[in-house]
Amino acid sequence: MSAYTGTARLARLAVRRDRVQLPLWILGTTLMLVTAVSAAKSQYPTEADRVEVLRTVVDNPTILIFRAAPTEVTVGAVAMFQILTFLAVLAGFMSTLAVVRHTRQNEETGRSELVGATVVGRRAGLTAALVVVAGANAVLGMLLALVLIGYGLPAAGAVAAGAAVGVTGLAFAGIAAVAAQVTQTSRAANGIAAAVIGLAYFLRGFADAFGDVQANGYSIVSAWPSWLSPIGWTEHVRPFAGDRWWVLAFPLVFFAACVGVAFALTARRDVGIGMIPARPGPATGRPALLSPLGLAWRLQRGTLIGWAVGVAVLGATVGSVGETVEQAFLDNEGAANTIEKLAGGAAGSLADTYFAAMMGIFGALTAGYVVQALLRLRSEETGAGEAVLATATGRLRWLGSHLAIAVGGAAVLLLLAGVSTGLVYGVSTGDTAGKLADMTGAAVVQLPAALIFAGFAVAAFGLLPRLSIGLAWAALALSLILGQLGDLLNLPQAVRDLSPFAHVPALPAAEASAGPMLALAAVALALAAAGLALFRRRDLAT
Repeated sequence: MSAYTGTARLARLAVRRDRVQLPLWILGTTLMLVTAVSAAKSQYPTEADRVEVLRTVVDNPTILIFRAAPTEVTVGAVAMFQILTFLAVLAGFMSTLAVVRHTRQNEETGRSELVGATVVGRRAGLTAALVVVAGANAVLGMLLALVLIGYGLPAAGAVAAGAAVGVTGLAFAGIAAVAAQVTQTSRAANGIAAAVIGLAYFLRGFADAFGDVQANGYSIVSAWPSWLSPIGWTEHVRPFAGDRWWVLAFPLVFFAACVGVAFALTARRDVGIGMIPARPGPATGRPALLSPLGLAWRLQRGTLIGWAVGVAVLGATVGSVGETVEQAFLDNEGAANTIEKLAGGAAGSLADTYFAAMMGIFGALTAGYVVQALLRLRSEETGAGEAVLATATGRLRWLGSHLAIAVGGAAVLLLLAGVSTGLVYGVSTGDTAGKLADMTGAAVVQLPAALIFAGFAVAAFGLLPRLSIGLAWAALALSLILGQLGDLLNLPQAVRDLSPFAHVPALPAAEASAGPMLALAAVALALAAAGLALFRRRDLAT
């Protein structure tokens, strides 16, 4: 028997387990590309329009951090500027979550031990996971290329873009493979992988923000740190702007090196044990852990702290460029219209419209935190949740405690977003108190929309627990496309209204209205109540 015996059977099992999740990731990522190309063609139909907007962008480090370094003024290159790094991030998360799910999570739940009692090799489980993820990235890359070709863009650039995203997913899959060997829990492995993705994204972002503007005034050569980031490698392929095929070797070599390290670590540890063993806990627990709320806080606090740090840094970055936004967009009608559409059509000053659009992004990020926090319920149900519910703790108290932490965390994140943005913006303008109040209010009004996703996640968990993860993330992605990008895509108002974000007042560029926020809160409450009732009546899905 070789070390790879049983790989094909385990790969088929992994495909069966992921028959819903991976297609959702692939189709959702492809749909994001469709929206970006449609927006680029409709918003900037002429080369003059594209030159104008890119010359504005190169002077705005915030946009460069969250987009990509502009390269050329073709439709394809502008679409890549808008969406390429986001596609790379999505491919990274799809890959890391799948690798950890089929390696470390299997060991954590005891599946690997059962499988190991049959005729399978030592490396079969990890190899099967990597084969499935490689196939998913290949399918994703091909679909992305076909979409770009379907829009009439050059085939070479389309294939380069698809390949760049696909091999970036492989690079992060390699990181996840190593993390799964080092840690003892799937949560820790996913945390390491997510931290690396975030670091790679912002390392690339700051390298773009501090890159060199070229003589043409609309393109940027990123600073050298972007070569240290897998997402930076995605950019350096330069689809539709030279198509550097040789850059694809970087993520492929990195992936091969990570796989080699992961295999070496696999041979040096026991099943179920990580290279860094879990620390023994204290002999006695704190009294707070005796309550469901205290236990939920202990489980969720790391996630909230990580989100809080990211939101604070982002808020300070957004606020730091607020004073220059109006001047930057004053002579660029196309860019100003884009910002106005991102803000839901708000018609205030350019600075207020910019901040309204940014607060919408904070609302979307907060919704992402809420979904992540509440989907912890699913991992708890398949893990320690059954033991907790075997005590005097009732189902409603258990689920309600996690819901309370998620709702409270969402409020904290939005307050932090408003305070960090308003404080930095206020200091730069000399009106600290006024800007602090304006930005805090603009952030807090995003809470009811974020809570819709809390209610939906609870409802999905109560009704379809095994599909709850995919359903919750798919609902958030669809709402972002309809709400945040709906105006850019010229979608009918009735379609845009399906997104909770379409009903949030675009403060500080518009007047606040209590009616829509109360309606959103009522819908969120109804969804959460339905989820609680459904969970109370169903069996545990372990």
